[in-house]
Amino acid sequence: MSFEFLLTSFVVVILPGTGVIYTLAIGLGHGFRGSIAAAFGCTLGIVPAALASIIGLSALLHTSALAFQVIKFLGVGYLFYMAWKILKDDSVMELSENTGQVGYIKIATTGAMLNVLNPKLSLFFLAFLPQFISPSAVNPTASLGGLAAIFMVMTFFVFIGYGGFAAYARDYVIRRPSVMKWIKRCFAGVFGFLGAKLAVSN
Repeated sequence: MSFEFLLTSFVVVILPGTGVIYTLAIGLGHGFRGSIAAAFGCTLGIVPAALASIIGLSALLHTSALAFQVIKFLGVGYLFYMAWKILKDDSVMELSENTGQVGYIKIATTGAMLNVLNPKLSLFFLAFLPQFISPSAVNPTASLGGLAAIFMVMTFFVFIGYGGFAAYARDYVIRRPSVMKWIKRCFAGVFGFLGAKLAVSN
């Protein structure tokens, strides 16, 4: 494992994407414990892409336009669904003083689905991980698995940081309902933008 891998991974993880936006939304709506569930789900959603890259299945998405398009538009539909859900379903970002008894499994499952239905994630791993494997590696498969695991651990803790920040801001937002209304609109707009961006990707 090299310093270049750690630095590049950190930059990739910390850049805001669907997982970050979702974790922030849950942190605001359901507090720190909810954001941990979101971070765990988003991290778990990386597993299929990492495994696909390690065993070579992501090459299929790279070479098959049909396979890529099918997964892509499933992802697009899910992102648009998330945008609509944030605007219309108050349970996604419902603010209250009491953060007990929220559906942590449901939160984690939604986070996982956001990454599972992102075909660009498996292509990212296909292009990213092999760069840091030495040609003389005795067991490149194990090395790829180790790098993927490190990337996932980093993702989990960085997302927890984002969620903690959002949870810390809850008190300010709870006292200002109009602020929450605009935040929900912004999050919904970001999910819609990311869906549109994925829709036009090749």
